[in-house]
Amino acid sequence: MEREGILKNSKSIMPAAFVSFNSRCGAAVCAQTQQSKNPTLWLTNWAPEPRDVYWNNLSISFFSLSLRKLLISVAVFALVFFYMIPITFVQSLGNLEGLEKVAPFLRPLIEWKIIKSFLQGFLPGLALKVFLLVLPAILMFMSKIEGHVALSVLERRTAAKYYYFMLVNVFLGSIVAGTAFQQLHAFLFPSPISYSVHTLSLSLSLSAYSHSSQNHDDCTMFISF
Repeated sequence: MEREGILKNSKSIMPAAFVSFNSRCGAAVCAQTQQSKNPTLWLTNWAPEPRDVYWNNLSISFFSLSLRKLLISVAVFALVFFYMIPITFVQSLGNLEGLEKVAPFLRPLIEWKIIKSFLQGFLPGLALKVFLLVLPAILMFMSKIEGHVALSVLERRTAAKYYYFMLVNVFLGSIVAGTAFQQLHAFLFPSPISYSVHTLSLSLSLSAYSHSSQNHDDCTMFISF
């Protein structure tokens, strides 16, 4: 009776099956060949072990799987490259002037010494730490939506997303931002020493180029700073 009830329940039936083979050769041939004229039907792949199966994703269709991967790729791109916008907004609340502009009704509360110290010294860093703590859970949730059927694959995909996030925001972001601000400051506020060094290097380069154009057989050394 229980078996008949499960078979009659549409939610208990999944469009997926596990097949065991007597030889590795037969399993390899079945996993690497097309089993139907329609390439979106009867998809075969290597199955994970029973303890590694994520059963919730076994019933996802091919079209839904492709759409999920596309949407999650866009969401991960947005998370990696635009996450600083909400974090910067939260951190700006630590600036009392900015907080008063956003919420003028909080001005009497901000004047309290304890709350003022908390906002200035603790809140900005707390927002970033809380986000980094919940980031692995967010990335794991995205990996599950992608439709992977193995827990080990979910962990690898989550680790890859976390790696790209740290690479772009921590490594490349700090380097590019630091270099950009340094070059902008040097352009807006040039120091006499840097201007003199630049003029000297330009003069030496021009004189070396002029000398090399007159005597092609001579050895010319270019000096730049």
